[in-house]
Amino acid sequence: MKIPQKYLTLLSICLIASSCENSSGEESRRKRIEVLKIQLEEINNEIIELEKDLHFLDAEAALTSNRTLVTTFSLVASKFHHETEVRGSVASRKNVLLTAESMGKIQNIYISEGQAVKKGQPLVSLNSEVVQNGIEEIKTQLNLATVLFEKRSNLWSQNIGTEIQYLQAKNNKESLIRRLKTLESQLKMSTIVAPFDGVVDKVVAKIGEFSQPGLPMVRLINPKSNYLKADIPESLLGKFSLGDRVQIYFPNQNQNQSSVISSLGQVINDQNRTFELEIAMPEVEFVVRPNQVVILRLVDYSNDEAIVVPSKLIQTDNRGSFIYVLEGKTEDKKASKAYVSTGYSFDDRTEIVSGLIEHQMVVNKGYRALAQGTLVEITVDK
Repeated sequence: MKIPQKYLTLLSICLIASSCENSSGEESRRKRIEVLKIQLEEINNEIIELEKDLHFLDAEAALTSNRTLVTTFSLVASKFHHETEVRGSVASRKNVLLTAESMGKIQNIYISEGQAVKKGQPLVSLNSEVVQNGIEEIKTQLNLATVLFEKRSNLWSQNIGTEIQYLQAKNNKESLIRRLKTLESQLKMSTIVAPFDGVVDKVVAKIGEFSQPGLPMVRLINPKSNYLKADIPESLLGKFSLGDRVQIYFPNQNQNQSSVISSLGQVINDQNRTFELEIAMPEVEFVVRPNQVVILRLVDYSNDEAIVVPSKLIQTDNRGSFIYVLEGKTEDKKASKAYVSTGYSFDDRTEIVSGLIEHQMVVNKGYRALAQGTLVEITVDK
């Protein structure tokens, strides 16, 4: 068995030291010098070994210092969509400003703002005394005309009297009936009634004021008939379908909701080159009013198998857009520019149409410090 040099040196020192104890003074000093020389040689040998180790470590450090630390990820196809944001508003299919249909002084207002009403319920009435008096007078005349017509009719059936007398009696009765219907229509127009179930939004009429045909009286709305509408640019024609999901933001209430497209306009507005889109009103727990502004987010593109990268990783040079990917063996990875064609960008992500493939390793952190061919060292993203 070979004894290590270190142990042989220690054994020699011990033997010399032992002999020194039994020697004279001069000989003792000489042996002491021999011991120190042996120790010095041992120290020199250890220094040489340490310098070799340091040289190796320095070379390894130098190799590592020439590599750029990066993190990476593997490309995997995933779902991706792009949204467009447009401004819309609340609209109502039952939002009407009721006006007077006849002349007269406003006599009664039966409702107040915010009140719920039923279809056919009286809202405002005008002074109709003159019309009512006219109706009573016509009814009296009609009763007499009816009696005279019946008598003339009986006589005419017996060939008594002339045909002119019979026709005059008949015409007088029918004329009075028509006048009565006209006055009854005028009486009906003197009262404004609710055309549908709803809520009184505003009362314009004031008791004592004189009304004329077309003068605004009451605004009536039905909140259940509310819907959302927006003008969509012509460039997005064909991007949406009935039933597509829409994200809705109500700025006044700072609330987010969702609903679906209920109608797509079939005509392009030649003034602003847009078409109208309607969205069903979602059920909300807050009050919304016609013409209130909303922000709509609509999906105009989607791909279930898209290659997507963070938008910040895409850089450009004189050749075009590129992304750094890794090439080479595991111990000798290099950064390489992969030139790409991009599609839609949304939510800080961009779809890559061409230039990258699934499972390719893409540089994430550290990409700004790279150039073509830069040696890299992959580190774990913390």
